[in-house]
Amino acid sequence: MHIVPLSTQAMQILEELQPYSGTSKYLFPSVRSDVKPISNVPMLDALRRMSYAQNEMCMHGFRSIASTLLNELGYNRDWIERQFAHGERNDVRAACNYAEYLLQRRKMMQEWADYLDTLKNAS
Repeated sequence: MHIVPLSTQAMQILEELQPYSGTSKYLFPSVRSDVKPISNVPMLDALRRMSYAQNEMCMHGFRSIASTLLNELGYNRDWIERQFAHGERNDVRAACNYAEYLLQRRKMMQEWADYLDTLKNAS
């Protein structure tokens, strides 16, 4: 199981989405099936409507941007990698280190959300 600490802003968005997802275990359930999420196509369509070309941005790009900026902002790489559910590349370390860094990751994600709010409010 992967635990993902979320910011207060993310929790608010999840609460706003609840009427649309209903009792589904998915945030974005498929309109065709109660047991499947939507495909990535609607998300990619949304990016295209926002004028992002196919060679400019994809959904995974948001993870890359966040990882890059969190590293540049000086956050511990272990916290960042664990937040994105990336495995340890060093086999010995992977066999010994099971740290979740939940307190640190919770603080990091709140600071990240606050940072994004600052950028949004500056425009």
